[in-house]
Amino acid sequence: MGSLYSHPAARNLYGIFNDSFPPILDGVTLAVQNYVYWLDQMGYTPCVVTPWNPEREDYPFSVLRYFSLPIRSRKPYRYGYPKLDPFIWRRLRDTDFRLLHSHCPFSSGRLAVYVKKHKNIPLVGTFHSKYRADLEHSFQYMPWCVPIIMKRILHFFNSCDEVWIPQAQVEETVREYGYKGKLTVVENGNDFASVVTGPLKDYKCDAKKRMGIDSNVLSLLFVGQHIWEKGIRTVLESVAMLKGKIEFHLHFIGTGYAVDGMRELIGRLGLEDNVTLHGVIKDRKTLSDYYAASDLFLFPSFYDNAPLVLREAAAMGTPSVLLDGSTASEVIRDGVNGFLVSPDSREFSKAVERIGKDRKMLMEVSVEARNTLVRSWEDVVGEVADRYEVILKNYRK
Repeated sequence: MGSLYSHPAARNLYGIFNDSFPPILDGVTLAVQNYVYWLDQMGYTPCVVTPWNPEREDYPFSVLRYFSLPIRSRKPYRYGYPKLDPFIWRRLRDTDFRLLHSHCPFSSGRLAVYVKKHKNIPLVGTFHSKYRADLEHSFQYMPWCVPIIMKRILHFFNSCDEVWIPQAQVEETVREYGYKGKLTVVENGNDFASVVTGPLKDYKCDAKKRMGIDSNVLSLLFVGQHIWEKGIRTVLESVAMLKGKIEFHLHFIGTGYAVDGMRELIGRLGLEDNVTLHGVIKDRKTLSDYYAASDLFLFPSFYDNAPLVLREAAAMGTPSVLLDGSTASEVIRDGVNGFLVSPDSREFSKAVERIGKDRKMLMEVSVEARNTLVRSWEDVVGEVADRYEVILKNYRK
């Protein structure tokens, strides 16, 4: 398992391309993982194309990996170098793809464009991230590289037959990058959609007991890459202002280049007893319990487009505190299914304190977040499969 040759008789494959795949975990990887899982469950035949990773996992579907090296500034990510892989090109040519869908414009996206041109089959591209911000961090000592790579990104999307975005407001970013073609909104799903059983309040109380979290303490949560672009400094500075005003504990789940700086800031702010860094939690049941045991999900990020973590939190009845005007805030109605705050740490802190002291209102917003922001991956990928068939039908014309 784990390579194309696990399924030598496979035909009419749906090629799913991305620059990361488990064991690397992030929102885009999770989306890709659910695409291939549900396509496979629905009787389609997915084939993942992704950079090689030394940690091997087996899958019931084909995975084609190509040469890669670690990205020092963005551990544990790896960058693929297909030009240094003498085998990947022939394997792609010999694979009977029916349709291609790339979730990344970088090395895997360029491979998808190669296959599209070689086989004359349709290519879908999904715009997931604010790539310029990533590049500006990765090439902070070589800023002249950024416009060159941005030009390649635009070339990738211009090579696609359809470009999908996870929510409507992402269009603003795509247009800023120079893409002028048609855009289609295809939402992300949620694999926690059916986890909660029984009354939400009771489930959350039980989750607090399972995780050893005092119900009298305001439980705060951040899940995602630990990078400064996601507003982590605002999170830490704002909760520091809560000391002496309300009992709280903040849980961070994930990893990233900012971890060491976070530890230093936690110490400087005197938050050692109020903040726990858990690292990456791969077990989805454990992660869902942390979501459910939390009262608020703190996510003051202008960086993210349509973060899956916001919907994961909502599925477990935990509303988010977001920045007013951020792309992620498009789906939030302030005080109804979440909370919108200015990026100022002091104002953010005041909002968290106010919300934390009104538990009745908080539960009402929790219920509405779950009612309005949660859609299963099974449902989403069912729609995706229908869209694939329409694309194929129109392409043959």
